[in-house]
Amino acid sequence: MKEFEVAMPAHSTPTKEELIKKAAVAMGIPAGRISHVEILKRSLDARSKEILYRYRVRGYASGESPELRTVPEFDADVKNARPVIIAGAGPAGLFAALQLLRKGFKPIILERGKNVHDRKFDMAAISREGLLNPDSNYCFGEGGAGTFSDGKLYTRSVKRGNVSDVIELLIRFGANEQIRIDAHPHIGSDALPRIMENIRNLIIDRGGEYHFENRIVDFEFVQQKWCVKTIDLSQGGNVEKEYIGDAFILATGHSATDIYELLHSKGWLLETKGFALGVRAEHPQSLINNIQYHGRYQPYLPAAQYSLVEQVAGRGVFSFCMCPGGILVPSSTEQGGLVLNGMSNSMRNSKWANAGIVTSVEPEDVDNFYASQGRNLSGIEAMLAFRRDVEKKAFQVTESFKAPAQRMTDFVKSKKGKSIVTPLPKTSYAPGAVATDLSNVLPDFVAERLKKAFPLFDRKMKGYYTSEALLLAVESRTSSPVRIPRDSETFEYLSAPKLYPCGEGAGYSGGIVSSALDGINAASAVACRLG
Repeated sequence: MKEFEVAMPAHSTPTKEELIKKAAVAMGIPAGRISHVEILKRSLDARSKEILYRYRVRGYASGESPELRTVPEFDADVKNARPVIIAGAGPAGLFAALQLLRKGFKPIILERGKNVHDRKFDMAAISREGLLNPDSNYCFGEGGAGTFSDGKLYTRSVKRGNVSDVIELLIRFGANEQIRIDAHPHIGSDALPRIMENIRNLIIDRGGEYHFENRIVDFEFVQQKWCVKTIDLSQGGNVEKEYIGDAFILATGHSATDIYELLHSKGWLLETKGFALGVRAEHPQSLINNIQYHGRYQPYLPAAQYSLVEQVAGRGVFSFCMCPGGILVPSSTEQGGLVLNGMSNSMRNSKWANAGIVTSVEPEDVDNFYASQGRNLSGIEAMLAFRRDVEKKAFQVTESFKAPAQRMTDFVKSKKGKSIVTPLPKTSYAPGAVATDLSNVLPDFVAERLKKAFPLFDRKMKGYYTSEALLLAVESRTSSPVRIPRDSETFEYLSAPKLYPCGEGAGYSGGIVSSALDGINAASAVACRLG
């Protein structure tokens, strides 16, 4: 067995016969002795004169067998097994539920939003009618925020667990097998709903429970069990319910501010942590293609991506959640607040490319911000208030979900007392954009860092800093500004027994795969504790 690399023109795909010949050369044996070849990874290389796909391949000689891909079986009926409550049906919650099935426990999933199909109507209402359902939207609902944000699967969180376990499960539930080998895999927001439904159907078929439109309002630990109280929103919000479990997995996502406030009101431990805030930058996809492919883009090539980072005033300014061939969407979860995000479908074939361009915001930045305003805010209250205040200020520009926006070059050149606001280019953002000096929307320290970063980005991607690019505010949901502290070995919350905070909302992951792995780890810890 031996691994080797094969480079092929991007317009062609290596055949099995070609790979066998390459394996024979790499392994120094006749082609007839090659029993199997397997592509492990594929990455695009546009650095050379000819644009290539580089394949990492493993060859096997006669008598050698490829490693078997194992996908867990979910045969047990857990209808009458010990119940474990899971708050949230995002990747952390769903993969925790699957792991509980494997371990013989009954997952009871409580989700404040609607199922993935009905959720789409609430998302459409934001864009078309300006109507926000604060419990069912682009952030809340079956699948979590990642379901309608491209479905990016790239992660560096390899220490959390085996990434391939998550990939194989996603394939088992309907994802394209291509995600197994792509260097930067994604599923697409058009394909993810079917996968979410397949996971749900399995969990219910094996005896688990789903309860949509159940917003958690309180929970308490009584007689070694968790009692979780909810309001049933499907009944007009007038019906209270209770769910009892032997353990409680908290996977509510980074936008569930009310859960942080509930924990804080109980006097339970919370920690402040850094997050990132800024704008969404939208370019014509053709411009990004021209930059990244050095003027050699062809229709058979995928829509070009980018990743940028600079240090400004001791803080990072970087691209986040880049969506090639994508669109911008309103991701607000609170009335009177405006949040933007990006999404793309599996084909990534829209005319625009967008990414969050954000700067790191540390707790001391927020404390100084409020001190400069003469407001006595610090700690947990300050971090939660800061995110909410910025979102409210963006909304106040038009008192609607239209986004305050400005051409990139105008934003950088604008100064206090001298705003430059010119007519805006077309945008993918359905509610629309309003020409605004973003310096008056963003906190000063955020705006100044971004202004310095855009020309620096142009040194890495010549043409990126352009009047064709549109900046729209605000991108504020990169991660949670709060962490729910847990024991590093048992995963239990430091303030309560048999409560397991996990995923992005708990401050321990960022993205679909790392959240899924954290959910798996939390469920394994539950099984160990209860077993």
